[in-house]
Amino acid sequence: MLQQIGLVAIGGAIGAGLRYLIGTWISYETFPVATITVNLVGSFLLGIVALSTSQNLISSDLALFIGTGLIGAFTTMSAFSVDTMELLQEGNSSTAGIYIVLTFSLCPILAWCGWLVGNKYLI
Repeated sequence: MLQQIGLVAIGGAIGAGLRYLIGTWISYETFPVATITVNLVGSFLLGIVALSTSQNLISSDLALFIGTGLIGAFTTMSAFSVDTMELLQEGNSSTAGIYIVLTFSLCPILAWCGWLVGNKYLI
């Protein structure tokens, strides 16, 4: 159990660091590009990890490290929520609506694409 917690913690530290770096590299004035980018990339990668785990291509420990730790900390529902609230507070309700629709439609689609890519190239 402690080993698994350590794997998640180390992966989480890496994922959070990567998310911070992307946030500093990608700036935006009117649309939360950095947040949607990490959420879309993370969804795609988690689709690959989920397939790999379901097909026993990676160990459960590696899945914890990458999926729960790294990707879990890399992606961010809380930043999405705050970004949305800030857009609404600034009176950008149409941008907030677009952001919500894009996030809730594209993230599952990209997770599915990750699954399909993994299925094609890993199995």
